[in-house]
Amino acid sequence: MISISGKNWEQKKNNKNLIEKLKQDYSLSDILSRLVVSRKFDEEELNSIDNNLKLNNIFSKNEDFKKSVELVTNSIINKECICILGDYDVDGSAATSLFIRFFEYIKHPYFYYIPDREKDGYGASIKLFQKLILKKPKLIIMLDCGSTSNKAIEFLNENNIKSLIIDHHEINKPFPKANFIINPKKGNGYIEYDYLCAATLTYFFLDLLIKKIEVKFKVSDFLIYVLLATVCDVMPLRKLNRLIAIITLKNFDINKNIAINELFNLSQRKNKLNINDLGYLIGPILNAGGRLGKSNFASELLASDNLKIVNNKSNELIKLNNKRKKIEKLIMDEIDFKKIENEDKDIVIYYNPNINEGLIGIIAARLKDYFNKPAIVITNSNELLKGSARSVFNYNIGRVIKNSFDKNIIVNGGGHNAAAGFTLKKNNLKKFDDFIQKDFLNLGSFRDNTFLYDAEVSSLALNMDFYVDIKKIEPFGTGNPNPTFLLKDLKIIKSSILDNKHISLILKSKTGFSINSISFNSINNKVGEYLLNYKNSLNVLGQINENIWNNKKTLQLTIRDIII
Repeated sequence: MISISGKNWEQKKNNKNLIEKLKQDYSLSDILSRLVVSRKFDEEELNSIDNNLKLNNIFSKNEDFKKSVELVTNSIINKECICILGDYDVDGSAATSLFIRFFEYIKHPYFYYIPDREKDGYGASIKLFQKLILKKPKLIIMLDCGSTSNKAIEFLNENNIKSLIIDHHEINKPFPKANFIINPKKGNGYIEYDYLCAATLTYFFLDLLIKKIEVKFKVSDFLIYVLLATVCDVMPLRKLNRLIAIITLKNFDINKNIAINELFNLSQRKNKLNINDLGYLIGPILNAGGRLGKSNFASELLASDNLKIVNNKSNELIKLNNKRKKIEKLIMDEIDFKKIENEDKDIVIYYNPNINEGLIGIIAARLKDYFNKPAIVITNSNELLKGSARSVFNYNIGRVIKNSFDKNIIVNGGGHNAAAGFTLKKNNLKKFDDFIQKDFLNLGSFRDNTFLYDAEVSSLALNMDFYVDIKKIEPFGTGNPNPTFLLKDLKIIKSSILDNKHISLILKSKTGFSINSISFNSINNKVGEYLLNYKNSLNVLGQINENIWNNKKTLQLTIRDIII
C-alpha cells in the first residue's frame, strides 16, 4: 500500500507456527506473540516479560576489564593524579560523571576535561594532551573516545603517562598503544557486546573496581545514567540493554536524583520517568551544552548533589536547548528537500558552510528520518570541513568513516553503527562523496522504501487492556520499536494545530468509536495537509501511546502515515 507520503507499507510476515507455540508455551496473547516473533526475542528476553531478572556483571572474568581494574587500582594505591577525558555528548558526559562521583567518594586526586567541540575537536589529540599534561596526571582515562587516537597515545607514552581507553567506537589494527583498551569491537572475546555504549562499559568497570578496592560506593544508584546514555546514543534496547532498561525504570526514584528531578521540575513534568523522557526531554537538554559551547555543563550537572549548582546548570542547559531548537528550525526551513529528493543518492550528503557545527549531527538525524537513508551534514570549520553522520539499521556508518580515514580521504574521524563524526579537507569533499556512495553499493546495502507495520487492528482494540498487553515488551526504542498498527476507514471529526508544528485531531470509526490522535511535526508536509483538509474516509498507520494531562491518563494514537 502506497501512502500519501510515498512510502510502501506492508504488514510484517511472521511464522504462524512460532506464534502458536508462544501462545501455548508462555500463555501470551495473539498480538503479544506476534510482536515477540517479529522482534526475534531470545530466551532471556522472553523470560523478562513476566519475571524479575538480576543484572550481573558479565565482564567479571574478562581480561581487558581485569587488567584495566588492576591499572587503576595501582594508581589509587599510589595516590596518583588521574585525568578523565570524556566526549561532549550524553554518553561521554554520563560516563565521566560516574567516574567523578566515584573519585569524589574515595577522595582521590583527579581532574576531568570535556573537549569543546569547536576549539578542541573530537576526542583525544596531541594538541589537547599538551594542555592536559600541564596538570601532571599520571594516568589519563579516555571515555567514549580514544579508539582512533594512535598518535595522541604515542605522545602520552613519550611523556611517561599511562592511559586507559573505555570506548565503543570503531577500532582497527594497529590499535592505539594505550596501557589497556576496553572496547568490544577489538574482537578480544566480547564482540557480542558491541551494542553497549561507553557509559555501560564504564558502569561495569567501576563495579569491578569497587569490589577490588572494597569501598561502599553504590554505582547502582546511578544506573539511570547508563540508560540515559544508551537511549541518547541510539543503542539497541535489546538483550543486556533491555534488562538494564527494565531494572532501571522499575527501581528509579526520581526524588533521590537531584539533577534529573530538577530537569523534570523545570520542564513542568509530573509523570513517572520513561524512555521517551530520556530520549526527547532530558537527552536534548544535556546535549545542548556540547552543541553550543558549554561542553562541561552536562557532566557538572550529573555529577553534583549541590542544589545551587544543579539549579544553575539545569537552567543554563534548558536555555541553550531552547536556543538550539530555534537555530535548528531556521536551518531546516532553508533545506531544499525537493532538490535532495531529485538527486536520489543512496546516502544524503548535505553541505552548508554556515551551519553551527554543534548542530550538524541533529540535522543529519532529521534528514535520515525524513528520507529513510543514511545522511551526512557538512559545514565549514576554520580551514577544514566538519561532518556528522547518522545511519539506518543496515549500514554501519562508523565503519565507512574509519575506512575513509585509513585511506587518507578524511583528516580524522570515528563512530559506531548509528552515528559518526569526521574532519575533511575542502578539496576532498567530492572524493569523500564518491567513496561513501560506492561503499554503499559495493556492500550491497539495500535502499528500500518499504515500511512495515505489525498488524491491522480494529478501532475497538484501542482500549487499556490491549495497551497494557503490548506494554509487556517495553521499553520501546531502537531495536524494539513501538508497534505500528493499521486502522481502516476512519474519518477526521476535528483537527487543530499545536505549537505551529503538530496536529491534534479526533478520528471516528464506522462503529462510532472516537480516537484521540496526534501527528507530530506534520505542518507543511503531506500528512499534515491531508489531516487538516481531507473529508473522506482514510486508513491510518500509528502507534498507541498513553497521554497524561492534568494527572489524567488517556490513550492516544500517534499517527505515522495515512493511506487514501
